[in-house]
Amino acid sequence: MLKIRYPALPARSRGVSIVEVLVTMVILAFGLLGVAGLQTRIGAAEMESYQRAQALLALSLMTERISANAAQAANYVTAGALGTGDAEPADCTTIAQGPNRDLCDWSNALKGAGEQSGGANTGAMIGARGCVAQLQAPNPALGVCTAGVYQVSVAWQGTVATAAQPGLACAAGLYGANDAFRRVVAATVSTATTGCY
Repeated sequence: MLKIRYPALPARSRGVSIVEVLVTMVILAFGLLGVAGLQTRIGAAEMESYQRAQALLALSLMTERISANAAQAANYVTAGALGTGDAEPADCTTIAQGPNRDLCDWSNALKGAGEQSGGANTGAMIGARGCVAQLQAPNPALGVCTAGVYQVSVAWQGTVATAAQPGLACAAGLYGANDAFRRVVAATVSTATTGCY
């Protein structure tokens, strides 16, 4: 019987394939960790984007209502923030049409009443609050004729800390000690004074 002999491998090349496999596995593990970290950041950015879009819708809702009822614009000014934690009722139908009803509706929109899941409000930002401040009172006096200027702001809690926004005071101090999680969008509404030409 013929016996086949295989040449012996040199001592230096034994076990090299196992080391190569281990190095490949370590590189692959680091790559997968990087992909997982990227996925986490994408999720946070997507949430921030969703919240900003919801805030802009809420901001637009109130600016349009003030513009539509310019004669009573001063009645839209809020003493504090509406929305999360306020005393506005969930059902605004018992309130007469006008600024008080509009503010109640806005408060419920900020609380997410537009979308519900299992009876809970889900259609809003985290900790959403809204404010209306008067920047300039209207003055219809002859020769002065200045329009009323109002600032509508919507604040919410972001998912990651950023630089604080000190210029906009709506809900300041309600999202952490240094307001690094507070996000705010604002718009101004000017109301024309009647009798000015």
